[in-house]
Amino acid sequence: MRHWLVLLTLSFSPFAMALEAPQGPVVLRVTGDVTHANAGGEAHFDRAMLMALTQRETVTTTPWHDGEVSFSGPLGSALMEAVGVEDGTMRIVALNDYAATAPVQDYFDHPVILAMEVDGKRLRVRDNGPIFIIYPFSEQPDLLNEEIMTRSVWQVKRIEIER
Repeated sequence: MRHWLVLLTLSFSPFAMALEAPQGPVVLRVTGDVTHANAGGEAHFDRAMLMALTQRETVTTTPWHDGEVSFSGPLGSALMEAVGVEDGTMRIVALNDYAATAPVQDYFDHPVILAMEVDGKRLRVRDNGPIFIIYPFSEQPDLLNEEIMTRSVWQVKRIEIER
């Protein structure tokens, strides 16, 4: 009985919620008010860690592409769950330091993805990768507005959480 009590206690401790350390190059850092971290209070993700999260394919038109394009990558909600964030504000920062602010709730209200592939090919920096925030514009046409489009950051390197 005592053994089970120790296991139960450990399963709810903050140490049980730590993320695995990335094995490859870090492609995304989630900083700020995160609950689950793996690098000094931050959550660092390599490509494999992001690919291990719940994935989604979104086929949509965008203002930046000709015709429909198929994007795939982890759901934004899966990323937020992995870092233990349920609410607050995100500041999404690109490689060139462009930044956009969005509510965390966006990722729970809509199937937003952190696209890492387009038409089955890995997004490279020259193709707006390694990560491109994609909203389901064709599924939810009301999202195709200036406010949401500014949140569709490409070449994402960091997401800063503030609650």
